[in-house]
Amino acid sequence: MPSFQPVALWLRLAALLYDLFPLLGLWLLVAALFLAAAHGAVDVAHPPWLYQFALRGALLAVTAAYFVVSWARGGQTIGMRAWRIRVVAADGTGLTWSRALLRFAAALLSLAAAGLGFAWCLIDRERRAWHDLAAGSRLGRIEGR
Repeated sequence: MPSFQPVALWLRLAALLYDLFPLLGLWLLVAALFLAAAHGAVDVAHPPWLYQFALRGALLAVTAAYFVVSWARGGQTIGMRAWRIRVVAADGTGLTWSRALLRFAAALLSLAAAGLGFAWCLIDRERRAWHDLAAGSRLGRIEGR
């Protein structure tokens, strides 16, 4: 049976860095779809506020979908797979859709607080960040198969 060890902050950040690559592709696709819908008639240097608001909302939605679907369906994003990290509920079961969504929302707050929510895992005994505490989840490194 594989062991499940808590994940250090540097490893979380490494996985997040890896996750930026598929996210960049998704963000570019969303932006291209928005430009195509406007028939290229948007001044990209000074877009209308409604366009900016809609685009930012779509980018946030696609980002949320990437993380929530990854966490709820298999417990791993692409970056987490590369580093053999998995997110599970506190009892060791997979995350439900609502817990995954709560974890994402809390992770945004963790990031918005100058990253303090992520840094919390430096002082937590079980290396949990704020979003882990809020969602009742834990992140672990899968050591064996």
